[in-house]
Amino acid sequence: MSNFSFPSAQEAAIRLGAQIRLHRKALGLNAVVTAEAANISRVTLHRIEKGEGSVNMAAYLRTLTALGLSLELVEAGSTRKQTFQEPAIPVRISLVDYPVLKSLAWQVHGTDTLTPQEAWDIYDRNRRHANLEKASAEELALMDALEQVFSVSDRHV
Repeated sequence: MSNFSFPSAQEAAIRLGAQIRLHRKALGLNAVVTAEAANISRVTLHRIEKGEGSVNMAAYLRTLTALGLSLELVEAGSTRKQTFQEPAIPVRISLVDYPVLKSLAWQVHGTDTLTPQEAWDIYDRNRRHANLEKASAEELALMDALEQVFSVSDRHV
């Protein structure tokens, strides 16, 4: 048996929440934009950043993904890690960078960027009109990532 101590779940949640908040601030993102990108409420993001343990794991994972972070598991007392990395979703999605999305968003005026939720809604609603042969590998990855985040739950946590 090893002689190291485990941090309490509460301490780990507080530390994780603080790291999430610091990363969000370092990216220059406000809470509203970040929460929208993660498909959670601003209050839920605030609870995550405070390290409240009552927030469900899906909300934590969507927040990490929205910030371009991944979850890593490290066996206690080991330097070995196992990484679960989901594709990062930009907080604002530029229509110029995604030609299929741009062609589907012909009705959008006055902006050249969309939130992840807006982009997913357009991809999902107009899927039958999408010419996927024009999609780059990056755009296909974005479509998959948006589907993973938004098709499972289209409601705020």
